[in-house]
Amino acid sequence: MRKLLALAGLVVLAFAAWLAWGLLLPLQPQGQKFVLLRPGYSTRHIAEELESAGVIRSARAFLVWHYVARPRSLKAGEYLFDRPLDALAVHRRLVRGDIYFHTVIIPEGFSMFDVAQAVEAAGLVPAQEFLQAVRSDVGLISDLDPQAHSLEGYLFPDTYQFTRTQSVQDMVAVMAHRFRRQAEALGLKGNLHQVVTLASIVEKETGAPEERPVVASVYYNRLQRHMALDADPSIIYAERLAGRYQGALHHEDMQFDSPYNTYRYAGLPPGPIANPGAASLQACLHPAATPYLYFVSDGNGRHRFASTLDEHNRNVAMYRRAVTANR
Repeated sequence: MRKLLALAGLVVLAFAAWLAWGLLLPLQPQGQKFVLLRPGYSTRHIAEELESAGVIRSARAFLVWHYVARPRSLKAGEYLFDRPLDALAVHRRLVRGDIYFHTVIIPEGFSMFDVAQAVEAAGLVPAQEFLQAVRSDVGLISDLDPQAHSLEGYLFPDTYQFTRTQSVQDMVAVMAHRFRRQAEALGLKGNLHQVVTLASIVEKETGAPEERPVVASVYYNRLQRHMALDADPSIIYAERLAGRYQGALHHEDMQFDSPYNTYRYAGLPPGPIANPGAASLQACLHPAATPYLYFVSDGNGRHRFASTLDEHNRNVAMYRRAVTANR
């Protein structure tokens, strides 16, 4: 009898030692270790993933603790482990849902191509997969802009936090919803398609906030006179759509045959050429009252505006002299 009790005691001690080894000894991950636990994973699957990633010592010990502790369910998501933790601390993180968020920064003026690259660079989804969603999920804004043939212009510039358990459709929906909230705050009504399209051009033409209402006035004045908009960014966008942009515009590019080429075709392009921020949208809602029909860079991050072609040509000559002098 004593031998049996002694043997049972040894078994209990061995089990306790094993459990302490599996639960209480911190384990140092090799560098930054990301573990993706998808929705629907069983607790056993989660434990095996953690052990395989080198985050916990024993999946079985982890399971024993989980069933003894009887906590709320473990949260799906992506987790980052970059410092020593024991299995109990890992378990607490999964109960809390302390998941890792990927930050995606979308500056004003990013086109859908730029946004797709930013999403891919954040380690979320391939750029082409994101672009496919941008082109196919037009229903997200079709009530606001029935003419829209993609979500270009409606992926509102902001800082986003996404997880890898979110689908690409979830991501574009969040960006489009952010646009809706901004449009409501600005009081965007009426011809939304025209305002967003024009704001996207204004956004690409100037980074100076105080100039945006003036630049918007130039384009509205040209539209009223049925003049071509002659916006260089529209040609760049046309070439990016065609996959032929080489990083710089040349004289022959002005003749590139695309409805987005505002040198060749008068009026607005078929849709936005980028995603404008609030300031550019506001500028196109409330443009300045000016007689200007032309503008050109002053070589210092601003522009010179003109009402006549002769005045504009003089401004262009000044710009060229400034460029030559700075070489």
